[in-house]
Amino acid sequence: MATSKREQLVQTALKLFSSEGFHATGIDRILAESGVAKMTLYNHFKSKDELILAALRLRDEQFRNSFMKDVERKATDPIGRLLAMFDVLADWCGSKGFTGCTFINASAEFSGIDNPIHQAAAEHKHLLLNYIRQLTQAADLKNPQELADQLSILMDGAVVTVQVTGDCKITKRARSAAEILIQAAKLTNPQTA
Repeated sequence: MATSKREQLVQTALKLFSSEGFHATGIDRILAESGVAKMTLYNHFKSKDELILAALRLRDEQFRNSFMKDVERKATDPIGRLLAMFDVLADWCGSKGFTGCTFINASAEFSGIDNPIHQAAAEHKHLLLNYIRQLTQAADLKNPQELADQLSILMDGAVVTVQVTGDCKITKRARSAAEILIQAAKLTNPQTA
Protein backbone atom coordinates (compact mmCIF):
# COMPACT_ATOMS: atom_id res chain seq x y z
CA MET A 1 0.00 0.00 0.00
CA ALA A 2 1.42 3.33 -1.04
CA THR A 3 1.97 5.91 1.67
CA SER A 4 1.64 9.63 1.26
CA LYS A 5 4.73 11.82 1.37
CA ARG A 6 3.55 13.11 4.76
CA GLU A 7 3.24 9.57 6.16
CA GLN A 8 6.63 8.70 4.67
CA LEU A 9 8.20 11.69 6.44
CA VAL A 10 6.55 10.90 9.77
CA GLN A 11 7.47 7.21 9.65
CA THR A 12 11.06 7.95 8.70
CA ALA A 13 11.35 10.67 11.34
CA LEU A 14 9.97 8.34 14.01
CA LYS A 15 12.45 5.61 13.11
CA LEU A 16 15.38 8.04 13.26
CA PHE A 17 14.20 9.91 16.37
CA SER A 18 13.73 6.60 18.19
CA SER A 19 17.12 5.21 17.28
CA GLU A 20 19.29 8.33 17.26
CA GLY A 21 17.51 10.96 19.32
CA PHE A 22 15.50 14.04 18.52
CA HIS A 23 18.19 16.72 18.64
CA ALA A 24 20.80 14.50 17.00
CA THR A 25 18.58 13.81 13.99
CA GLY A 26 18.63 16.66 11.52
CA ILE A 27 16.05 17.53 8.91
CA ASP A 28 18.51 16.79 6.10
CA ARG A 29 18.97 13.24 7.41
CA ILE A 30 15.20 12.71 7.53
CA LEU A 31 14.84 14.03 3.99
CA ALA A 32 17.66 11.82 2.70
CA GLU A 33 16.24 8.70 4.38
CA SER A 34 12.65 9.39 3.32
CA GLY A 35 13.45 10.51 -0.21
CA VAL A 36 11.14 13.50 0.23
CA ALA A 37 11.99 17.02 -0.93
CA LYS A 38 12.52 19.83 1.59
CA MET A 39 9.70 21.83 0.03
CA THR A 40 7.32 18.90 0.58
CA LEU A 41 8.41 18.69 4.21
CA TYR A 42 7.63 22.36 4.80
CA ASN A 43 4.31 22.04 2.97
CA HIS A 44 3.26 19.58 5.69
CA PHE A 45 5.17 20.84 8.73
CA LYS A 46 6.11 24.40 9.71
CA SER A 47 9.01 23.22 11.87
CA LYS A 48 10.97 20.22 13.06
CA ASP A 49 8.99 20.40 16.30
CA GLU A 50 5.74 19.88 14.37
CA LEU A 51 7.30 16.83 12.71
CA ILE A 52 8.38 15.52 16.12
CA LEU A 53 4.82 15.93 17.42
CA ALA A 54 3.43 14.04 14.43
CA ALA A 55 5.98 11.27 14.99
CA LEU A 56 5.04 11.06 18.68
CA ARG A 57 1.33 10.83 17.82
CA LEU A 58 2.10 7.97 15.43
CA ARG A 59 4.24 6.18 18.02
CA ASP A 60 1.56 6.62 20.68
CA GLU A 61 -1.05 5.05 18.42
CA GLN A 62 1.26 2.19 17.39
CA PHE A 63 2.52 1.43 20.88
CA ARG A 64 -0.75 1.60 22.80
CA ASN A 65 -2.65 -0.45 20.22
CA SER A 66 0.06 -3.09 20.10
CA PHE A 67 0.59 -3.10 23.86
CA MET A 68 -3.10 -3.49 24.76
CA LYS A 69 -3.68 -6.11 22.06
CA ASP A 70 -0.68 -8.15 23.26
CA VAL A 71 -1.73 -7.86 26.92
CA GLU A 72 -5.27 -8.99 26.10
CA ARG A 73 -3.95 -11.85 23.97
CA LYS A 74 -1.77 -13.11 26.84
CA ALA A 75 -4.47 -13.02 29.56
CA THR A 76 -8.24 -12.85 29.82
CA ASP A 77 -8.84 -11.70 33.39
CA PRO A 78 -7.86 -8.28 34.82
CA ILE A 79 -5.25 -9.59 37.29
CA GLY A 80 -3.72 -11.78 34.61
CA ARG A 81 -3.59 -8.76 32.32
CA LEU A 82 -1.87 -6.66 34.98
CA LEU A 83 0.90 -9.27 35.10
CA ALA A 84 0.85 -9.81 31.33
CA MET A 85 1.82 -6.15 30.93
CA PHE A 86 5.24 -7.09 32.25
CA ASP A 87 5.47 -10.07 29.88
CA VAL A 88 4.69 -7.76 26.95
CA LEU A 89 7.27 -5.33 28.30
CA ALA A 90 9.84 -8.15 28.43
CA ASP A 91 9.09 -9.07 24.82
CA TRP A 92 9.51 -5.45 23.74
CA CYS A 93 12.68 -4.82 25.77
CA GLY A 94 14.19 -8.02 24.41
CA SER A 95 13.35 -7.23 20.81
CA LYS A 96 16.01 -6.45 18.23
CA GLY A 97 16.70 -2.74 18.00
CA PHE A 98 15.15 -1.84 21.37
CA THR A 99 16.11 1.79 22.07
CA GLY A 100 14.00 2.51 25.13
CA CYS A 101 10.80 4.47 25.41
CA THR A 102 10.46 7.17 22.76
CA PHE A 103 8.34 9.21 25.18
CA ILE A 104 10.78 9.03 28.09
CA ASN A 105 13.53 10.01 25.66
CA ALA A 106 11.45 12.90 24.30
CA SER A 107 10.69 14.22 27.78
CA ALA A 108 14.40 14.10 28.61
CA GLU A 109 15.41 16.00 25.47
CA PHE A 110 12.56 18.51 25.80
CA SER A 111 12.52 18.84 29.56
CA GLY A 112 10.45 22.00 29.93
CA ILE A 113 7.03 21.03 31.31
CA ASP A 114 5.40 23.65 29.06
CA ASN A 115 7.10 22.36 25.91
CA PRO A 116 4.49 20.80 23.57
CA ILE A 117 6.80 17.84 22.90
CA HIS A 118 7.17 17.20 26.62
CA GLN A 119 3.40 17.51 26.98
CA ALA A 120 2.85 14.96 24.18
CA ALA A 121 5.14 12.53 26.01
CA ALA A 122 3.23 13.13 29.25
CA GLU A 123 -0.09 12.57 27.46
CA HIS A 124 1.11 9.17 26.23
CA LYS A 125 2.06 8.17 29.78
CA HIS A 126 -1.31 9.43 31.04
CA LEU A 127 -3.19 7.33 28.45
CA LEU A 128 -1.22 4.21 29.39
CA LEU A 129 -1.87 4.89 33.06
CA ASN A 130 -5.61 5.12 32.32
CA TYR A 131 -5.46 1.65 30.76
CA ILE A 132 -3.69 0.28 33.84
CA ARG A 133 -6.28 1.96 36.08
CA GLN A 134 -9.07 0.32 34.11
CA LEU A 135 -7.45 -3.05 34.76
CA THR A 136 -6.91 -2.42 38.49
CA GLN A 137 -10.52 -1.26 38.85
CA ALA A 138 -11.83 -4.27 36.90
CA ALA A 139 -9.79 -6.54 39.20
CA ASP A 140 -11.59 -5.00 42.19
CA LEU A 141 -8.36 -4.45 44.09
CA LYS A 142 -7.92 -2.08 47.00
CA ASN A 143 -6.73 1.43 46.08
CA PRO A 144 -6.85 0.76 42.32
CA GLN A 145 -5.51 4.19 41.36
CA GLU A 146 -2.55 3.92 43.72
CA LEU A 147 -1.81 0.40 42.51
CA ALA A 148 -1.99 1.55 38.88
CA ASP A 149 0.47 4.35 39.68
CA GLN A 150 2.83 1.85 41.33
CA LEU A 151 2.66 -0.58 38.40
CA SER A 152 3.25 2.26 35.94
CA ILE A 153 6.33 3.34 37.90
CA LEU A 154 7.62 -0.25 37.88
CA MET A 155 7.13 -0.49 34.13
CA ASP A 156 8.85 2.79 33.31
CA GLY A 157 11.65 2.01 35.75
CA ALA A 158 12.19 -1.37 34.11
CA VAL A 159 12.27 0.15 30.62
CA VAL A 160 14.82 2.79 31.61
CA THR A 161 16.96 0.26 33.45
CA VAL A 162 16.97 -2.12 30.49
CA GLN A 163 17.81 0.78 28.18
CA VAL A 164 20.74 1.85 30.36
CA THR A 165 22.08 -1.58 31.34
CA GLY A 166 21.00 -3.81 28.48
CA ASP A 167 19.84 -6.37 31.05
CA CYS A 168 16.38 -7.56 30.00
CA LYS A 169 16.06 -9.70 33.16
CA ILE A 170 15.02 -6.47 34.89
CA THR A 171 11.53 -6.90 33.40
CA LYS A 172 11.16 -10.24 35.20
CA ARG A 173 12.18 -8.61 38.48
CA ALA A 174 9.66 -5.84 37.88
CA ARG A 175 6.99 -8.50 37.26
CA SER A 176 7.88 -10.16 40.57
CA ALA A 177 7.48 -6.82 42.35
CA ALA A 178 4.13 -6.33 40.58
CA GLU A 179 2.97 -9.74 41.85
CA ILE A 180 3.76 -8.64 45.41
CA LEU A 181 1.87 -5.36 45.00
CA ILE A 182 -1.14 -7.10 43.47
CA GLN A 183 -1.20 -9.76 46.18
CA ALA A 184 -1.06 -7.07 48.87
CA ALA A 185 -3.99 -5.28 47.20
CA LYS A 186 -5.96 -8.56 47.16
CA LEU A 187 -5.26 -9.25 50.83
CA THR A 188 -6.47 -5.81 51.87
CA ASN A 189 -9.68 -6.16 49.85
CA PRO A 190 -11.70 -9.08 51.30
CA GLN A 191 -13.83 -9.35 48.13
CA THR A 192 -10.83 -10.44 46.02
CA ALA A 193 -8.84 -12.41 48.63
